[in-house]
Amino acid sequence: MGDPSSPWRIAGITLDEHTVVRRSPDIEHERAVAIFDLLEENHFEPASGCAGPYHLHLSIEENRLSIEVRSMPNGSSEVIVLPLTPFRGIVRDYFMVCESYYEAIRRSSLSQIEAIDMGRRSLHNEGSSLLMERLGDKVAIDLDTARRLFTLICVLHLRGS
Repeated sequence: MGDPSSPWRIAGITLDEHTVVRRSPDIEHERAVAIFDLLEENHFEPASGCAGPYHLHLSIEENRLSIEVRSMPNGSSEVIVLPLTPFRGIVRDYFMVCESYYEAIRRSSLSQIEAIDMGRRSLHNEGSSLLMERLGDKVAIDLDTARRLFTLICVLHLRGS
C-alpha cells in the first residue's frame, strides 16, 4: 500500500463529467476501479514543488488534457496541460481491443480471452509509458500511477462516442 503520510500523493480526484456523454457499465467499472486503486496507492510529485497531498481534476479541452493540481494543505493550484494528439492512436486501438475483450468475456474461450487481454495490457502499458514521458518535466509519477491515470484519460476520451 502507499504511504498515507507522504505528501507526494493524490488524495482526491475528480473527472470533468461534462466531457462524457455516455459510458457502458464495463467502462464505468474501469473508471471506478482506476480511481479506487489510484487513491489507495500512487506517487505524484510536481516539479513546481507545490505542497501535497493533492486533489486532481482531469478534463479534456480542445484536444488537450488539463490536470488541475490543487494543494490540499494550502489550496494553491496549478494546471498541467498536455496535447492529446500523441495519445490518439493508442487510445483508439485500446478502445477497439477493450471492446473485443468485453465481448470475448461473454462469448469466447479462456485462451481467446487471455490473448486479447495480453494485447490490451500491452497497449495500456504503451499509453502509460507515453504519459510518464510527456509528464516527465512537469510531475514525477510511477508506472502504477501512470497506468491508472491513463485509464482515466481513456474514460474522458469517450465523450460523444
